[in-house]
Amino acid sequence: MKPIIEFCISNLASGSQKAREVLEKDPNLDIVEYGCLGYCGKCFDSLFALVNGDVVNGSTPEQLVENIYQYLDENPMF
Repeated sequence: MKPIIEFCISNLASGSQKAREVLEKDPNLDIVEYGCLGYCGKCFDSLFALVNGDVVNGSTPEQLVENIYQYLDENPMF
């Protein structure tokens, strides 16, 4: 089972698209896009993604990618 990274379309338009493009190149991740994830306050404030159901933020696309990988290292699925 691969980690699931979920993105909101509105947040993609706000800048997390670059992070998504980087993460999509990793064959060990499942990337999913939704119209809305219901985290409007976080979506307005920063770039974010849900990683296995938990919110991970970043102030830049690069930092978001770094924080996602750090989260996965600290929270292994198995």
